[in-house]
Amino acid sequence: MSGLNQVVHVTLINLRNVPRRLGTSLVVVVGIAGVVGVLVSVLAMGEGFRHTLASTGRPTRVIMLRAGSEAEMSSGVARDQAFLLASLPGIARDADGRTLVSAELVVMVDLPRKGETDPNNVPFRGVQPAAFTIRNEATIVEGRRFERGVREVIIGRKAAAQFAGLSVGSHIAFRDSDWTVVGIFASDGDVHESEIWADAEVAMSAFRRSGFQSVTATLADAAESGLQTVKDAVARDRRLSISVIREPEYYAKQASILSKLIGVLGYSVAMFMAIGATFGALNCMYSAIASRQVEIATLRAIGFGGTPVVVSVMLEALLLALLGGSVGGALAYVYCDGATLSTLNFNTFSQVAFDFRVTRGLLVQGLLWALLIGAAGGLLPAIHAARLPVTHALRTG
Repeated sequence: MSGLNQVVHVTLINLRNVPRRLGTSLVVVVGIAGVVGVLVSVLAMGEGFRHTLASTGRPTRVIMLRAGSEAEMSSGVARDQAFLLASLPGIARDADGRTLVSAELVVMVDLPRKGETDPNNVPFRGVQPAAFTIRNEATIVEGRRFERGVREVIIGRKAAAQFAGLSVGSHIAFRDSDWTVVGIFASDGDVHESEIWADAEVAMSAFRRSGFQSVTATLADAAESGLQTVKDAVARDRRLSISVIREPEYYAKQASILSKLIGVLGYSVAMFMAIGATFGALNCMYSAIASRQVEIATLRAIGFGGTPVVVSVMLEALLLALLGGSVGGALAYVYCDGATLSTLNFNTFSQVAFDFRVTRGLLVQGLLWALLIGAAGGLLPAIHAARLPVTHALRTG
C-alpha cells in the first residue's frame, strides 16, 4: 500500500473515532475558537478606527497647519495667514470664482453619553461657507444647515447617536452660550460624523478665539504637481510658517497611534490565550493516542509506516483547529461587524465613533492562527505516536 493510501486510511480511522472523544475534542475547538474570536474582534476595532479616519481624507484636498504641528488641536493659523492661504495659486475655485477654502476652528466641548452623566470630549468645529462644497460628502439627513451669524449647530450622525441632547430642535450650552441643534449630517461614515459643526465666526466669538486651527482647501490640480504648486507658494511667502498635507496622509497619521496600541493589545491577549489553547490541543491529542495505541500498534505491525501515523495525527489536530478557527471567526463577524463604538483619539483627546470592521483579511489571519495552534498542539503527540514501540503498545493495551 502506498504512503498516500496509508495516510488516508489512518486519518479516516482517526476521524471516525472523534465522536468517542467528543469532550476532549471540544476542548480544542472551543479553546481555539476563543483565541480567534478575541483576536479578530480586537483587530476589527483597530481596523474600524483606521478605516474611519482614512475614509475622511480625499486626495483632492489639503489641510494646512502651523509648521511642526501634527494635529489640528496643536496648530494655530492667524486670521491674516488664513487670508493669505485662501489666495494661493493652485487652489480650486467654484463657479462664481470664489476659492474653495475653509479656515476652521476646532475646540472640545463636554457632553455626556446617552444614559450617563460623566462628560466626554466632543469635537466642535467652526467652518466657513465653502466647507460644504469642499466636503461634498457631507449631506444633511435630518433638519437643515445652520445659518451664518446665528448660534446654530448641525450634528454628525454618529455623535447624535452616542451623546445626549443632540436631537434636532434641542438646545445645548457651551461657554455661557446657548446653541440650537438644527440638523443632523452624514459624511460617508468618516470622522466628521463624530463632530458638531457651526459657523466659524460665531464659534470664534463664543469661545473667545482670535485665530483658526487649520485651513482645508480643494486643489485645482490633484496631481503631485498641483500639490507642489501650493507648497512652493507657501515656501516663498516669509509671512507663512505653514505645512501643507494631503488629507489622506494627515488622517493616516492621526489613526496610527491608537491602531498600533489596539494591535499590540489584540496580539498580546491572543498570544496568552493561544498558549492555553495549545496545551488543550496537546492534552486532546495525547489522550487520543493513549486510547488508540493498540490500534496504532496493530497498523504498524501489518506494515503501516511511522510517517502516515504522524501525518494522520497532525491532520486531525489541524482539522479540529480549523473548525475552532471557523467558529471563532464566525462569532466575531456576527457579533462585532458593524457594531458602533466610541473611543478616545490620542492625537486630539476627543471621542471618535466608529464601526467595527471584520474584514476578509482578519478572518484569514484568524484561521492561520488556528492552524498554527493546531500544528503546535499536534506535533509532539504525532511524533510520540510514530515512535510508540509496537510490542510495548500491544502488551500494555
